[in-house]
Amino acid sequence: MKTKIRETLPEIIAAVILAALSAYLLQGDVWTFWTWWLLALFMGMVAMPLTGRLFEGFEDKGWLFSKVLAIAVTGFLTWFLVALEILSFTAAVCIGVSVACAVVCAVVFHIQLKKDIECYPTGKIRLIIREELLFFGIFLMWTYLAGFRPQAYGTEKFMDYGFMEAMMRSTTLPARDLWYSEGTINYYYGGQYFAVFLTKLTGSRVEVTYNLMRTFVAAFAFVFPFSIVRQMMKDRLYGRMEGRKKYLPSVAGVTAGVAVSIAGNVHYIVYRCVIPMIQKLKGVEETESYWFPDATRYIGYNPVNESDKTIHEFPCYSFVLGDLHAHVVNVMFVIFLVGLLYAWMKMIRKRGSEPEKQDPRDFWLRQLLMPHIILAAVLLGMFQWTNYWDFVIYFVVTGGVLLFVNIIRFEGKTVRILAVTAVQAVEIIAVSYLVILPFTLKFDTMVQGVALAQHHSLWYQLVILWGLPVILTVLLIISILMEKLKGMKKKSLYRLMEAVSIPDLFAIIMGLCAIGLIVIPELVYVRDIYENGNARANTMFKLTYQAYILFGMTMGYGIYRLIAVSKQKIFRILSGAGLVVLIWTVGYFGNAVHSWFGEVWDPSQYQGLDATTFLESDFPQDAAAIRWLKENIEGAPVVLEANGDSYTGYERVSASTGLPTVLGWYVHEWLWRNDVPDLNEKSADIETIYTSADEETVKELIRRYDISYIFVGGQEQEKYGTALNDSLLQSLGSIVYEDDMTGTYIVKVN
Repeated sequence: MKTKIRETLPEIIAAVILAALSAYLLQGDVWTFWTWWLLALFMGMVAMPLTGRLFEGFEDKGWLFSKVLAIAVTGFLTWFLVALEILSFTAAVCIGVSVACAVVCAVVFHIQLKKDIECYPTGKIRLIIREELLFFGIFLMWTYLAGFRPQAYGTEKFMDYGFMEAMMRSTTLPARDLWYSEGTINYYYGGQYFAVFLTKLTGSRVEVTYNLMRTFVAAFAFVFPFSIVRQMMKDRLYGRMEGRKKYLPSVAGVTAGVAVSIAGNVHYIVYRCVIPMIQKLKGVEETESYWFPDATRYIGYNPVNESDKTIHEFPCYSFVLGDLHAHVVNVMFVIFLVGLLYAWMKMIRKRGSEPEKQDPRDFWLRQLLMPHIILAAVLLGMFQWTNYWDFVIYFVVTGGVLLFVNIIRFEGKTVRILAVTAVQAVEIIAVSYLVILPFTLKFDTMVQGVALAQHHSLWYQLVILWGLPVILTVLLIISILMEKLKGMKKKSLYRLMEAVSIPDLFAIIMGLCAIGLIVIPELVYVRDIYENGNARANTMFKLTYQAYILFGMTMGYGIYRLIAVSKQKIFRILSGAGLVVLIWTVGYFGNAVHSWFGEVWDPSQYQGLDATTFLESDFPQDAAAIRWLKENIEGAPVVLEANGDSYTGYERVSASTGLPTVLGWYVHEWLWRNDVPDLNEKSADIETIYTSADEETVKELIRRYDISYIFVGGQEQEKYGTALNDSLLQSLGSIVYEDDMTGTYIVKVN
């Protein structure tokens, strides 16, 4: 025991320092921060009997992945039962379902003990502690940064935070749409749901957990690529990890974590570093500073092309900006799926090819009852609710893995390969659509088909954005092909793939899928309401976001694989140069943090994690009234407020309280409902209620929309001005809140 303590003393000291640092930096928020970290630790430990079997080929048995597996299973199961109206969405139900899942894990663990099956990483205590410290440290870093700009105001934060508040009030799912009181949320609300699920599970305040959820995801976006690429590198260097090479897996893992969640793109190098340096040498004064969103708004913006404005965001930008969108929360689930697929590939290769003679029924049952494939199918189904684009993207990635693995398993027998792959693909589609039926039956699609791209990116823009990862991916593929084809007597796809190691093969799959995601928006796009001028924007945004993640892991593995294994000097030199450029892009993180959060090295400027502090600073006239509603109104009665354009200060009442209003952000509801006449009618009716002198008409509209409260504050006074009929509004019921100084009041309708 003393020896073990002595061996882990550096880790114990690091843990004490990190705990103390978190208490110092996060101040009063540290209790909620610790609660979330401890919950993830505990849930992950409980789920290890399942995770340890799924990730049995990983040195740590999937320790880090177990946290998200537990959250996904308990959270999705809770949602499923609530959506079927079997249970109510309450804290007690969230806890009850989680406890029931824990009991199942305990039973599985008991069975495994009897069979001498190891599901916990026995003898790997130092590795586990180090991974836990890494997760804690990254989680702490992002949480501390979030505390310098915690306000859920600006961009689409009103929507993200409002969804959370609406679900906190609701006992049914989907919750009532806070911006369309006559309907329920018709959007991919799964990401915000998981934030609410963890909020209810921990008894935390949603004002704080809005920010904690996004920093929680940012931590997983680092440690998951770290774990996957570390294991891939360890597998590739198996038996050759003497000397300094023994550190390569961890170094490669850290590089992957940085590449996925912290690095920027080469746009930062070109427009923040190289061009200003050239201008300075020419004696040209710098006219403007680098603004970090420019790296995500380049094609169509510089040079300006009003017909083709696009979006190409990446995780670091999302984590700095602070939105809690579907595609952001889903990052931890999609990278979990990537890790699951790699674990499955390792397991299949270890088992070897399928035996020739076997009962057909047993054969097909084995193909259909593979736990990894079933879980992948469930996750893909869940993606239809968390972020539908990820369902399409990772169905293709999963299909690619299936195809490559089946080529190896069935030794190049074309008919058997295609038959098994097709059956497994059908199984995945069937399971994924079945588990998500409670969502799809209540959801109206927002897309209008696929069309050929009418505009295309300039070649040098594609090179700046994607040249680095594409070049490194192609170098990796060429290097592997040269190594394996050399001396191969009988050349065939099967022989080639059989000769390629699993980590090499998996890196090739990730890299090729990422390249495909870059190419697709240049060919086709998914049609939506943004056809006029932004046709490709949403397609490019969602596809290239995932390409960036896949490229990050491919580069993290490929660079060190080329340096350590390749016998071609030119490959080692080029990969080393690629590493330098990749590290250079990390400067984007520093630039973005300073631009957005300010002087983060001064802890005295830490503001805390409360997402609603913007009320006092941006809406001082209405802040007290909004907080009165939040504290005093239960359930989800309709509160009328003035509606307005998207991305504005309108809907500050519904967004901050989760209480539904008749109509919210116009363009968002246009996207979600695609019924412009209905939205125009509601907008006109709201104006009538606030300005009309016809009492009967106003009362009829109030009855039609089942309005319980009328809010009159700064936005209403600004929008309707002298036309605002205060006397009529106040005669409709009792004034439950009034501020004589600001003129803000709330009427409870009789």
